[in-house]
Amino acid sequence: MKSLILCADDFAVNAAASIGIAQLAQQGRLSAASVMVLSPRWAQDVALLQELRGRFDVGLHLDWTSEFAVASGHGLSLHSAMLKAVLGSFGRGAALAATRRVIDRQLDAFEAHWGAPPDYVDGHQHVQQFAGIREALVQALVSRYGAGAFMPYLRISCAPALAADAKSRVIAAMGASALQALAARHAVPCATPLLGVYDFSGDLAQYARRMQGWLAAAPAHSIIMCHPAQTATPGDAIGAARAREFAYLGSPAFAAALAQAGVQLVRGRDAWSR
Repeated sequence: MKSLILCADDFAVNAAASIGIAQLAQQGRLSAASVMVLSPRWAQDVALLQELRGRFDVGLHLDWTSEFAVASGHGLSLHSAMLKAVLGSFGRGAALAATRRVIDRQLDAFEAHWGAPPDYVDGHQHVQQFAGIREALVQALVSRYGAGAFMPYLRISCAPALAADAKSRVIAAMGASALQALAARHAVPCATPLLGVYDFSGDLAQYARRMQGWLAAAPAHSIIMCHPAQTATPGDAIGAARAREFAYLGSPAFAAALAQAGVQLVRGRDAWSR
């Protein structure tokens, strides 16, 4: 059997996502969930994950680009965040300290309601890799957890060469290799590669074919990301895709796809953390 991590991003983005992710996790159809701790739902939705404690990874979905980040005072559009990273503005002079404070606030919010460090850290729209943010993030992880027995792992958003499309290459170009090298210098474990990137288009059958392709192409211990929700929420730009993903991941067809690919879903913490 090939061990893979299937990670649902955006827990707490809305009620449908939190409920859907928790339901799939209880079915054994997911092995990790990334939490948007700036959402006002996090404090209540955390209860949906408590029964999974110890057998399911729960990580921080570091956020600079959602409506919650904007409401928190540091949020930017994805385009603005990418430009700021390219210009070095997240990590220049006093800006690095400000970036670190944003990261620490999100780690604090995670720990306040989960009662433990995150099993891993990734990023909403992959911001964990952006220049300036990645330096402050590694600094924060080493400072907070470096002396302990457990260090969260970092998700590196880089697809396998044979599975990389244009979108995957753009994501990786925003700092995948730089984050991995930086983390290695500071003994922060990293999980790579990442599959599951697509444009959220298509119908249920197209998503099924995509997932089957990812399962086949993924090397052992890879992460496949997904964004399921029980129903589409009005105003959610990818709400329809979330509902399709939920329908497929909870179906007998997905169970059959896992068996056909010889895949077992496992916690990344068992493979990548220290």
